Amino acid sequence: MAQLNEPTLQADAHYMQQALELAARGAFSAAPNPLVGCVIEHRGRVVGRGWHERSGEPHAEVHALREAAAQAVGATAYVTLEPCSHHGRTPPCADALIKAQVTRVVVAMQDPNPLVAGQGIARLRDAGIEVVVGVLEDAARRLNRGFISRMERQRPWLRLKMAMTLDGRTALANGQSQWITGSEARHDVHRYRAQAGAILTSARTVMMDQAQMTARHPEVQHQPLRVVLDRQAQLPPNANFYAIDSPVLRVIDAAQDASTNEHQWPAHVSTLALPASAGRLPLRSLFDKLAELHINDVWTECGAELAGALVAAELVDEFVIYMAPKLFGSDSRGLLQLPLFERVEQAPELVYESVTPVGTDLRIIARPLHSGGVSRGELTS
Repeated sequence: MAQLNEPTLQADAHYMQQALELAARGAFSAAPNPLVGCVIEHRGRVVGRGWHERSGEPHAEVHALREAAAQAVGATAYVTLEPCSHHGRTPPCADALIKAQVTRVVVAMQDPNPLVAGQGIARLRDAGIEVVVGVLEDAARRLNRGFISRMERQRPWLRLKMAMTLDGRTALANGQSQWITGSEARHDVHRYRAQAGAILTSARTVMMDQAQMTARHPEVQHQPLRVVLDRQAQLPPNANFYAIDSPVLRVIDAAQDASTNEHQWPAHVSTLALPASAGRLPLRSLFDKLAELHINDVWTECGAELAGALVAAELVDEFVIYMAPKLFGSDSRGLLQLPLFERVEQAPELVYESVTPVGTDLRIIARPLHSGGVSRGELTS
């Protein structure tokens, strides 16, 4: 980033923060596109605002330029993600900014999409526009963790949700678990579901809890893809899980494929057959497929076995744990099934991102210490 004086740095951060807040408004609707916000400032006054609302519709810059109209001439545009330079379902935003005759563009981060990847910035500079890159970059990367993960690692960002008591238990010894947490925490879960591209669970969880895994939130725009791991094809076509007319991807062992073709599946249900090994489906192959389906974020609710398998496979990017002020006792069911560790240093380490009261419960967000993060260069496999 070019050397700027302190007042300019402060102003850039101020307007970029506004752009980031605008970008977040697309959290329920923009996927699979990234969240992008734009603020146009002219002589110390905001003259245009916009955010990317839905895939296939105008980008944030277009909305902001429309509001700014002639006042965009000589203005500064603050954009949370590099303006696009290619023709997709909408024209290049870099060209729109050039045509509007802005004189300066401040960008939070370069677009990780190979179709852009610096080309938008180059196009602006070639047109004689001053471009500053890297203002509030970490915040911009946090906002688009899933999109960045899909572009840089070719797999979605995985959030593993778990609910537990203060003594780390998820259910009584007899399997009863409803409800560990309070209504506020359950509402919070539906907010996360509504923002996810996919919800991952297992057939065992569906059968035990009669789970639907739908997003029931007032701001939901469309139901996420429901992905159910059903290695042994235990859920029949008439299962309640499939009764809701929203997209489902059932994942089965390839060895089961021939025996399940005879069933008549609902039109909204598709099947992915993967070769199981040692009684387990290949989780990394599944996440490769989800990336191909343009899924940025996966929200996971499952039992201890699948949760442990995801952790052991180093696929979990973020733990979202709701802790209730209850005690279930030592005979109750635990949080994760993990390999037996013989030394403390073998245990996976986490770093807390936040601990937030949600009603009577706590929401703990943590991520693996040695895995994907949010700062530049940390989203590695």
